[in-house]
Amino acid sequence: MINKEVKNAEEACLGIKSGMTLMLGGFGLCGIPENCISALVEMKVNNLTCISNNAGVDDFGLGLLLQQKQIKKMISSYVGENDEFERQMLSGELEVDLIPQGSLAERCRAGGAGIPAFFTPAGYGTEVGEGKEVRDFNGKPHILESALTADFAIVKAWKGDTAGNLIYKGTARNFNPPMAMAGKITIAEVEELVQPGELDPNQIHTPGIFVQRIFKGDKYEKRIEQRTVISKGN
Repeated sequence: MINKEVKNAEEACLGIKSGMTLMLGGFGLCGIPENCISALVEMKVNNLTCISNNAGVDDFGLGLLLQQKQIKKMISSYVGENDEFERQMLSGELEVDLIPQGSLAERCRAGGAGIPAFFTPAGYGTEVGEGKEVRDFNGKPHILESALTADFAIVKAWKGDTAGNLIYKGTARNFNPPMAMAGKITIAEVEELVQPGELDPNQIHTPGIFVQRIFKGDKYEKRIEQRTVISKGN
């Protein structure tokens, strides 16, 4: 069995160059590849196209790459927590392609499954559908959306083995699995790395065939975007 373990994020990110397209998993700040994002900042690669549901916050996640002007274009669904993102978008410094969340997930999944395009009703009659082919299915108009792929897909899982099999936990099992399938090279950082055979095969979410590099990450902050608490007695 092939051992895909690498030492750290720096080794995992070797080969990522300026101008490439990257997919970065996670939902909000949950399940994001914190170690690899930090490595990309240190590598000073720029002119990147980043496909990610969110754009991080101003001083964390993809917000760190935005701060350093390393991202040329964001392909995302929800970006409302990042003031620097808003500033760059409104000033024209950053190209932005906003996509309905379900369409973004399906475009990534389609890319991983080898499906070049699909029809969806989401976005019809809005700016999202402008210039796209329209067909009627069961009396309802649908727009044609193309699949998304990337030079590198970078995901974060709860557990993995050295063969690249991954298990996600909770909300991290959102954009990480489809993105893991859609990269020419997929990097996985995990909280716990075990030997092949130690994971229950019935619980594996991403089979190792989709993963080329894996390492055990460290010092995860796991920040919360909007912390909400209930006052005592309520």
